[in-house]
Amino acid sequence: MTSAQWGDVMRQAADIGVVQTHLSGGEPLLRRDLHEIVTAADSAGIHTQLVTSGVGLHEARLEVLVGAGLRSVQLSVQHADPESAELIAGARAFTAKEKAAGLVRAADLPLGLNAVLHRANLDALDGIVELGLSWGADRVELANTQFYGWALRNRDALLPDRTQVARARERVERWRERLAGRMELVWVAPDYVDGIAKPCMGGWGSISLTVAPDGTALPCPAAGELVGPDAPNVKDHRLGWIWRESAAFNRYRGQGWMREPCRSCELRTVDFGGCRCQAYALTGDASRTDPACHRSPDHGAVRALVDGAASATAGDFVYRAPPKT
Repeated sequence: MTSAQWGDVMRQAADIGVVQTHLSGGEPLLRRDLHEIVTAADSAGIHTQLVTSGVGLHEARLEVLVGAGLRSVQLSVQHADPESAELIAGARAFTAKEKAAGLVRAADLPLGLNAVLHRANLDALDGIVELGLSWGADRVELANTQFYGWALRNRDALLPDRTQVARARERVERWRERLAGRMELVWVAPDYVDGIAKPCMGGWGSISLTVAPDGTALPCPAAGELVGPDAPNVKDHRLGWIWRESAAFNRYRGQGWMREPCRSCELRTVDFGGCRCQAYALTGDASRTDPACHRSPDHGAVRALVDGAASATAGDFVYRAPPKT
């Protein structure tokens, strides 16, 4: 979409009550007109956060973005060790991330780090937290991998065993005690291991939406394959209609779509039946109970994968593009 189209979307978003936008990707810094999109969001009264790899963020670019109304930055990190980080990412980007963190702090913007946790970096959790401290992060999100999309394709390389997760969880609690009031630590639970379904984006079509670069509107960032040809587009419909009226956004709202065991489960207003994208990825039916849930009739397959992870040999990473050397 053009910057003018994005500007219109931001104004429509404000009209339906959106208060914050995550400018993400892919890599949003690839757009030369990113500052215009930031300006449109800020002018509409929407708080703007840049979610970036840090690659391509230099001092002059950040100055323009801050002047346009950028309010915070979240950097993605893969590991505290540069070589390990580059192996996981498939690209040499660690130095760029470190430089970007320094620029963000120098600009006096709130800085968050996001680390997706898995078999290859859970044992380095201490180093990741220490990295956040050394880079001056206000918040570190330790997000255990959700196995759909590209992560599902890499599950053999990423799935940890129960012991590894337990060690990491204990370290998080120790760090929280040490860092109380200094830095926020967020632990996104490993649903495969815990057997507890995660709330589906706070409920499908409940508190957030995603607009893709081509204008496709989705109830969550991963729902493209699930929604399919029914996905509405902001080029064709107003955002308010998409949010309130479209079939895609209403399909799994509320509880009417739920089957047993979700329909009568006391957790149905807490976890909303779990992740629709994960249910679809693992069973081919998005209306089934999320197989990560221990009450799901499909949970046995997930439990077997976790039980076997301790003795399984980790697979090789499958990259979207050949790793850069």
